[in-house]
Amino acid sequence: MKGKLFGLLILTLAGAAYWLFDVYLGGDQLYAPPPPPMVREVPDNWPEAREKRQQAIKEHLNKHQVAYQRFANFPTSETDGIPFIILKLLPVVAPEYWGKGDDFLSVMGLFQDERLQGSPLPRGIGFSGLSRKAALGNIDYSSFACGGCHIGRVRLPDGSMEYLDGGINTQFNVIGFRKRLTQTLTKLYQGETDPDKKQSIIIETFLKALEQNHTSNPNFFYKNYQFEGRHFDAEYEKAQIALFKQQANKVIPEFAAHAEQVYKGWDILVDRLYPEIKSEIMSGFPGMEDAIAFNAVNAYFNLKQTPVISWFAPLALPSDPGITDIMAVWYQDAHDPRWNEDQSDLINGGGQWNGHIPLPIYKNIAAQLTLGFDNIDIRVSAFSEVLLKKLPPAPYPFDVDIELAKEGQSLFTENCASCHQPNNGKVYKSLGTHMGRAKIAGTLITLGARSSFTSDTNCSVDTEVEMYGKKVKPCAEYRDVSLKGKSRLAMTSPRLHEGYNALPLVGIWAQAPYLHNGSIPTLYHLLMPKTRPNQFIKSRLDYDPAKVGYSWDPNAKPYQIEEGYLFQSNRSPAISNKGHDTDIMEGDRTYKLDWTDNEAGALAIIEYLKTL
Repeated sequence: MKGKLFGLLILTLAGAAYWLFDVYLGGDQLYAPPPPPMVREVPDNWPEAREKRQQAIKEHLNKHQVAYQRFANFPTSETDGIPFIILKLLPVVAPEYWGKGDDFLSVMGLFQDERLQGSPLPRGIGFSGLSRKAALGNIDYSSFACGGCHIGRVRLPDGSMEYLDGGINTQFNVIGFRKRLTQTLTKLYQGETDPDKKQSIIIETFLKALEQNHTSNPNFFYKNYQFEGRHFDAEYEKAQIALFKQQANKVIPEFAAHAEQVYKGWDILVDRLYPEIKSEIMSGFPGMEDAIAFNAVNAYFNLKQTPVISWFAPLALPSDPGITDIMAVWYQDAHDPRWNEDQSDLINGGGQWNGHIPLPIYKNIAAQLTLGFDNIDIRVSAFSEVLLKKLPPAPYPFDVDIELAKEGQSLFTENCASCHQPNNGKVYKSLGTHMGRAKIAGTLITLGARSSFTSDTNCSVDTEVEMYGKKVKPCAEYRDVSLKGKSRLAMTSPRLHEGYNALPLVGIWAQAPYLHNGSIPTLYHLLMPKTRPNQFIKSRLDYDPAKVGYSWDPNAKPYQIEEGYLFQSNRSPAISNKGHDTDIMEGDRTYKLDWTDNEAGALAIIEYLKTL
């Protein structure tokens, strides 16, 4: 701990020098004018093209089944998270917050995927017994998998679900999960304030619940699950329970302390950045996240623990709100940068909303670290890079007017394609969108991230892991070029990402709501800015094929299932729906962004976008 705090102090003191030498004098090219954009042609037969895309997805997942399992199901960490036994007991000790039975995590947007038969957990959360080399080397910890955010669903007219691998789980609510953990602990304490007595209460409560449920069902926790040759049967469960009991006096209080600290830290961040919407954001916005929050909170509390440097603590917190919609992650090759001619710098790409983490392996690692763990499983990031590089986007599941789409292709080529093309590394600063997300990775966060990402404990050029039965170094090179001496590329200089990337629009139909902060419900409202509603329903799974977005209208009923929540974009600047609403000029050319005076043109473009 002392070493970590000393490191934080050094990073802080080095901030001024870094700002001068890197921000003003540093390199990092990132953008070079790309060739004329290639525009995807509208197919003559949409059902046939859709079937072809679906087959390509199936073949890709079959080819990369090992990588897919680790992306979809494996925990972020093998040694951090919630002890698996505690997780499974949450609906037992607090059914009022979690519900009952195997579907208890649906309250935070994790769902039962019919393709995941027999699992003791829903899609999007894993346990370390799946990934640990020694089956019984430790108690099992559970944490979110990449699939928690990035496997989505859309409900079809017949009521069935279509899964969107690499898409967006619009119902995932990690803040809601944190809140329910603290509510559960508050319930168990029953007003007790003495720390020792509180520990005794929760240890006794969880051990009693464990004994009662395992006695009545020897497969209560693991459901006799089998995965890749591992059998989580009654004997495995019995052994895990024995290990858990041996460590209960330590791991149960640790779980409680971490849960309470994380949510307390979120409260501090909300007071600082989101005072206008505190009541809503303390419960979480499903489908959204604050990508810096939990790492910043951890750094804040680490600094606060040492009086000598505690006054540095506020510097660990971002100065701007960073809430965004969850991103789709399919076909990452369309986001990923390329090397310049002498292979010294990256150009034409960047990914994420503002392009500040260009290398795909570090984008993945950053996503893992945002959960606030000290130790992450780098293999998850490495396997995800393999899977996502060429994973095809989900095809639009409804009908397409081919002739109208062809009209839209011409309008898209004229007005949209030069920005929304693959591997465009340019950052756009003047589109009128809220700039908070583009500014949160300032000097200190950038310096700390570079150090953390490329450290021996995370992923240096020498870090070695086992993949596909052999030793590999996932951070040693990028596109066959060594990364040695290029740690600055793990996160680019702040001056280069004060704005937003115009991302390629592959699978754009499934990425509603729109803008980086999810403040616009449909593509229609995006192109017709004067029609944008200040409030709409988010996190429904029914779809609006007319305006192209998830069913959003609070007044349009009935829906197949009542779900979602009211989102009010006028409550806070951080979630404003302003931006991408005024025509722009470059040289002697005008690009049309506001189609209010040409609804027919907007509808044609939207029809074309369905085919991407």
